[in-house]
Amino acid sequence: MTAVTDQDHTEHPEHPEHPGHSDRDAGGPSRTDAASPWDDGLIARRVNGSADEEQGGAAARTPVPQAVAPLAYDPWLRTRLDALRELVGLSRTRLDNRTLAQAGRVIEESTARRRLSGQHTVVAIAGATGSGKSQLFNALAGVPVSETGVRRPTTAAPIACSWSDGAASLIERLGIPPRLRRRPLQATADADERLRGLVLVDLPDHDSAAVQHREQVDRVLGLVDAVIWVVDPEKYADAMLHERYLRPMAAHAEVMFVVLNQTDRLPGEAAEQVLDDLRRLLDEDGIVLGEYGEPGTTVLALSALTGDGVGELRESLARFVAERGAPARRISADVDIAAARLWPVYATRRRTGLSEEAREEFADRLADAVGATATGEAAERAWLRNANRACGTPWLRLWHWCQERSEPSTGRVTLRGQPDEEATARQRVEQAVRTVADRASAGLPAPWALAVREAAVRGSQGLPEALDELAVRAGLPPGRPPRPGWWPLAVLVQVSMTVLQFVGGLWLLAQIIGVMAPNLGVPVLLMAIGIVGGPLVEWSCRVAARGPARRYGQEAERRLREAASGCGRARVLDPVAAELLRYREVREQYGRVVGVGTGAGRG
Repeated sequence: MTAVTDQDHTEHPEHPEHPGHSDRDAGGPSRTDAASPWDDGLIARRVNGSADEEQGGAAARTPVPQAVAPLAYDPWLRTRLDALRELVGLSRTRLDNRTLAQAGRVIEESTARRRLSGQHTVVAIAGATGSGKSQLFNALAGVPVSETGVRRPTTAAPIACSWSDGAASLIERLGIPPRLRRRPLQATADADERLRGLVLVDLPDHDSAAVQHREQVDRVLGLVDAVIWVVDPEKYADAMLHERYLRPMAAHAEVMFVVLNQTDRLPGEAAEQVLDDLRRLLDEDGIVLGEYGEPGTTVLALSALTGDGVGELRESLARFVAERGAPARRISADVDIAAARLWPVYATRRRTGLSEEAREEFADRLADAVGATATGEAAERAWLRNANRACGTPWLRLWHWCQERSEPSTGRVTLRGQPDEEATARQRVEQAVRTVADRASAGLPAPWALAVREAAVRGSQGLPEALDELAVRAGLPPGRPPRPGWWPLAVLVQVSMTVLQFVGGLWLLAQIIGVMAPNLGVPVLLMAIGIVGGPLVEWSCRVAARGPARRYGQEAERRLREAASGCGRARVLDPVAAELLRYREVREQYGRVVGVGTGAGRG
């Protein structure tokens, strides 16, 4: 029987598959022993030596390069990965790199794994010092390719064993050099074709005293498709194993095996009792156990030393590898973990956004700050004042004329006359911005709430000054308010009343000086009509002017309110709405990542 090193013939066709090469038959030194990249000193010489003794001078087979198909993800997983990539892209300007680091690594690793072989499944064997993982590794390979012994730690670097060709790129991704790559015993590999496609990796001890060993374990565990955790009766409940590895990897239950080794050391029914306790601990870790045909972690008991139970593990591995689904399940579990860790920065259980009521209240606050109501009232008074001037008696108009000579024109309203009024208006604007920002950010995750508030604050810079300019431009127009169509008639009637007063007065004067015959009735009547009719016309015009004056004031108020609302919308509400829209976009992408709306995954 020939022990073959784990040389990938696709990558290294110049090296023979069997160490018993024709050069040895010819009496010369073996090129495989001297130059093979798979040799690693004592272990390799031991394997090659046993192979030479059994194989003798058999001719080496010529390797045939094989095309390896890359890994293909199912549509659902592709959708989740695309959504995660879009989610990270939309969030880079809102979330720090540390928060997005794991999601970025999942995207990178999924892309890297997809380019590699989809016909191979990389399974790591991990365990604590003295758990017998290297012994189990050798038992599965059918040949001692990983060194075992009493010296701790024995496994100083990961060792890979491949059951078929085409796995070189996968092994290189793990950072395992050629000298640490093996092939199983040829007779064992031929007898168990169902393991074809398996790449088994023996890891250093996860509890090693050497820091670099633990770092290698953590690095490789993040790259393999599945893992076999080997525990022994003494350390199966070790807190480090459960808290640092098993509990955080609970989502990877479908790509994990937990093996209780060294059952030959347990008397009677002790092995079953320890196995039941191990299942209990795994259940407390949140790991779903694959019992009764359900998907989950496979838990087995065996003895790598005696071989008891190794066959059952081999059968489970054969079914697992034949499914070719471990890489996709591993990536899907990675996406689940990344999504769970991103939950606090994306998910919310309440309705978010700005209601129409909040928008209207913000507009009302800005309108109050610019004095829209006061402007409307001033416009109404100006309209009434203009009506009184146009339709009043000459004596009233004379009085208004004298008043205008002594006071400035009141056609334009000054809204910000005093420093304290300006300060009050600025405070109102700031309060309005704070209120709308608080309402818009209510219920949002902390990073997005902060982004909304920052957008509101940035938009509010210069808002009071802009509102001041609007108050001047959109307030009362210069000059007098417009006049309705009936004003000329009212003015004509008022002039007629004045004319009657003058005619009656002149008539009386002519009678007094003897120019005309005495007749007091007619001139007195004319003067009475003029004196009474003038104020009556003035009062009638004032009553008739109230409706147009009110509408004029309301129009002035509406115009200023719309101007203030437009300014606030452009400077504050639109940036806030943009942040809320971005959050809704990332929330939708996050829903696709966790499986909402795709028929699977968490809600």
